Amino acid sequence: MPMLFLPADTSKMMQSKKKRLDFLTKNYMEGSQQKLEQLWNNQYSQRQKLTEQYSQQVSSARQQWETEAQRAEDQEEQLNHLMRQQQKIFQQLKVAHKQKLKTVKELYKQNIKMDRSHETFLQGAQQELKKDMASLQKKILADMKQQEMAGVRESLQSMLF
Repeated sequence: MPMLFLPADTSKMMQSKKKRLDFLTKNYMEGSQQKLEQLWNNQYSQRQKLTEQYSQQVSSARQQWETEAQRAEDQEEQLNHLMRQQQKIFQQLKVAHKQKLKTVKELYKQNIKMDRSHETFLQGAQQELKKDMASLQKKILADMKQQEMAGVRESLQSMLF
């Protein structure tokens, strides 16, 4: 008879073990589910933090790049402005230099004309002076001749009279 009870006990024991297995499985599944959710939430949170950090770094790098690009553009504009000013100054200097060169050429031509005019004047004056000297020399010679002749006449007259 004890064998007859055994299946009923086995059945109860199996049911009891099944309930216990269901309970343990359910607890394990709930625990595993919670752990998975916790791991998932932690991983999701870490990904969000990393994404935020990455976004901030990218945004900061982009902003820095834009600032540097703007600064480079401003410097390029300043350099272009300085180049235009320098070209303008060089153009003005070139015009001034040409004007000065033209003035120097004109002064040189005037100086040459004045030198030629002065030379012509000096040659004329020299010719005039030569003529005057020749004329003066002739006068002096004529006066000397007259004086000599007068001296000779006086000597002759004093000898004769």
